[in-house]
Amino acid sequence: MEDKLIIRGIEFRSRLWVGTGKYKDFAETKRAVEASGADVVTVAVRRTNITDRKTDNLLDYIDPKHYKILPNTAGCYTMEDALRYSRLAREAGISDLIKLEVIGDEKTLFPDTIGLLQATEILAKEGFIVLPYTNDDPVMAKRLVNAGASAVMPLAAPIGSGLGIRNPYNMKIILEQATVPIIVDAGVGTASDVAIAMELGCDAVLLNTAIAGAKDPIAMAEAMKYGVMAGRLAYTAGRIPKKLYATASSPFDGML
Repeated sequence: MEDKLIIRGIEFRSRLWVGTGKYKDFAETKRAVEASGADVVTVAVRRTNITDRKTDNLLDYIDPKHYKILPNTAGCYTMEDALRYSRLAREAGISDLIKLEVIGDEKTLFPDTIGLLQATEILAKEGFIVLPYTNDDPVMAKRLVNAGASAVMPLAAPIGSGLGIRNPYNMKIILEQATVPIIVDAGVGTASDVAIAMELGCDAVLLNTAIAGAKDPIAMAEAMKYGVMAGRLAYTAGRIPKKLYATASSPFDGML
């Protein structure tokens, strides 16, 4: 219970964060979020209605009093767009938290890291709690922290690919030099991917497609919950070292 995730003084109940896109309707979104046990729900400001309460609104299903709403700038291909939608979310009273995305390529959806770095610095100076989505690049991760990021969110693999962590060695370097929480974002496909991320020492995992695109999203949401819990517990327990040769489970030392 003492193993808490805290970002800029905000305490988080769960280390699994979930998105809200790609579900068949808001009702299914609500059921999946509940099954996941997550307390952070990320919402694309550009694509999902969270500001106009006169029409069908996600926040009628995901109660902001119970969940931390994390606005994101998904779909923004310029720094200017990302800044605009970040400010729109705050002006609407949603949150000072922002999952910052500046996409650089329509096919791969990889980040525009130059625009991302510039936007991070601007928003951090404006008092936002900036969580930038970036490549699994240790140098860029360090630069984002220096620019004011409160956490860094490196991708495991391309958005929606389900490939899992493609470069655990880069992720280990990012974690070794980290002075802020590291949250894996994008590319996981199933509960074992989530467990691996947590076993590496990542502070949390954010995912969407892996749940929403599953044959049974509600069951997958629950599986992801247990994957995060198992991975984090294994990390804090401390795994045995890897060895080339066998070690007897019942040592012969002291036996007659």
